[in-house]
Amino acid sequence: MEAVVSTQSTWVLKCGKNKIWLDPNEVNEISMANSRQNVRKLIKDGFVIKKPEVVQSRARARVRKIAKRKGRHMGPGKRRGTREARFPTKIIWMRRQRVLRRLLRKYRAAKKIDKQLYHDLYLKCKGNQYKNKTVLIESIHEMKAEKQREKALETTWKARRDKARAARDRKEKRRKERLAAGIANAVKAEEIVDGQ
Repeated sequence: MEAVVSTQSTWVLKCGKNKIWLDPNEVNEISMANSRQNVRKLIKDGFVIKKPEVVQSRARARVRKIAKRKGRHMGPGKRRGTREARFPTKIIWMRRQRVLRRLLRKYRAAKKIDKQLYHDLYLKCKGNQYKNKTVLIESIHEMKAEKQREKALETTWKARRDKARAARDRKEKRRKERLAAGIANAVKAEEIVDGQ
């Protein structure tokens, strides 16, 4: 009779016979069941149970994954593909370019660099001049400092030029005044001589 209950249970619980558990203490109760209605009642009472799914434990896999993150089990003996196959240089290049370009865009949006400097740095990034973000940031700081230095020098030279021009103008003015005074004196002297 248990076989009948087992078969009926597979229909009700929608699983195979091996997944059905019949309570060994309630054999009499179970053997009385002869219809699906009765089997449903047994299931409700807990005399017939569907066994849980047997799962393959991931515990060992997780432990191994953590170890691999630290670099264990990754030596020459474990490697099957070439270096290029395992981590293509193109992927490395793309990632680096994206990082650098993202930084440039951020700096341009924040007005830390102007569009001319952005374009210049963009092309240098494309030309493989910066190997990482830190180097690029340092380069930006250096360029900005250089620009500021040039600007300061330009203002200094401009002030010097203005000062020199003013001195030249004064000198020219004095020369003209002296010349005019000399001419006036000469004219007076001539008049005196003519008067005598």
